[in-house]
Amino acid sequence: MQDTNYNNSYDGEFDFYQLFQVIAHGKRIIISFTIIAAVLAVIYSLSLPNIYQSKALLVPVEPQEGVSSALESYSGLASLAGVSLPSQNSGSNSKRALEKLISLSFFENNILPSISLHELMAVKSWDVNLNKLVIDDDLYDEKNNSWVRDFSYPQKLIPSAQESYEVFQKKHFIIDEDKKTGFISLSIKHQSPYIAHKWAELIINQINAFYRKKDKDEAEKAVIFLNSEMIKTNFTEIKQAIATLLQKETQKLTLIAVNESYVFEYIDPPSVMEKKSEPRRAFICILGTIFGLMLGIITVITNNYIFQEKNKLT
Repeated sequence: MQDTNYNNSYDGEFDFYQLFQVIAHGKRIIISFTIIAAVLAVIYSLSLPNIYQSKALLVPVEPQEGVSSALESYSGLASLAGVSLPSQNSGSNSKRALEKLISLSFFENNILPSISLHELMAVKSWDVNLNKLVIDDDLYDEKNNSWVRDFSYPQKLIPSAQESYEVFQKKHFIIDEDKKTGFISLSIKHQSPYIAHKWAELIINQINAFYRKKDKDEAEKAVIFLNSEMIKTNFTEIKQAIATLLQKETQKLTLIAVNESYVFEYIDPPSVMEKKSEPRRAFICILGTIFGLMLGIITVITNNYIFQEKNKLT
């Protein structure tokens, strides 16, 4: 039993030693693979354009005291008098705004009209010395301001809202909510730090403006409705209730008019960044070198195994 265990242990040591010998014998192949992979990784990393990230830290604006509580208080009394008071959604717009920000409709109606499409879909890099975008001539002709790209269905010559939306969401737009603090991080990535900054500000301004207009329109309609109901009813209690609602709606309109940060307020506004966020060229080079090393080792071991099998057959 001791001899058997010794032989098994010796065989294991011999196999490991033999494997080491095989690797050492094929070191030239391994070194060649490693050098080639490292050079290719360097070339690839240098071919990637710098990407700059402009980031804003936001906090949801607390909802102002609206008319919803007053409506609940007077709805029963109003129904007895035959008056149908308008219903209003309670709560903050911030939760709905987070979903609106990633929607196709918001991108198509509020973002796309305010940006240059070729700056989204046809940029190769950014010239830091000239502060100018380098446009891919195979996609967009700057001289004639026309698209020249090759395309196939369902694409079109001029990128559609849906196609550009997918590119925007995958490559440029990042939004994240901290569930504990409620803070919202909104980032834009782009080859130009100036465009990244401009787009980040644009998105925040547009989402605030969207809900300001939405709530303003609803409040104005509510004022018109309440004035009409005031004329219809003869009950003093109902008139008092409607007067209270009108006062609250007027206050709401005043707050909408003066408050630009209607849904989200800046904690830290976006900036024009001086340093790139990606690519991580050193990491790419290290990863490529390791890949070449592993590929070289596998190639040497595989060739040795195939050579041994051929010798057994002969």
